[in-house]
Amino acid sequence: MDEVFARQAQDTYRVNQIQMASKEQLLIITYDIGIRSCAAAEKAIESQDAEQVNVNLQRAQSVVRELMVTLNLEQGGQVAASLLRLYDFMYCQLVDANVKQDAAAVKTVRSMLEELKATWVEAIAKLKSEAAKGKTPQTVTPRAGGTNFAY
Repeated sequence: MDEVFARQAQDTYRVNQIQMASKEQLLIITYDIGIRSCAAAEKAIESQDAEQVNVNLQRAQSVVRELMVTLNLEQGGQVAASLLRLYDFMYCQLVDANVKQDAAAVKTVRSMLEELKATWVEAIAKLKSEAAKGKTPQTVTPRAGGTNFAY
């Protein structure tokens, strides 16, 4: 019973965190979900738990699809187009990894998500720093996570 209560409390916390998050925070949360899902899939592959592999890789695929559909290709130009190709590659790798139970492919995608997240965290911090100094920050494109990061 305590497990059920703890799980419900954790779910409520997550819902509140998402509802109150800025667009920038939502982007980072999205990356975190993808990274955690890949890590869980890697462990499930190692323990040969096909059901958990599938669940976690499908969650990671959903994250990558969400990142794809929130790109603003019009405003983002070449950067957005490059990200779209990268996300498409990741998505295909995850599908293939699910079929083949390939931990190396999942690890590749997880590493790519970690690098992209770090880049966004750095860009967001730079924009906030410029805003705090009274400078007009340049818009960071593409609209990953449903935002254009302009203040």
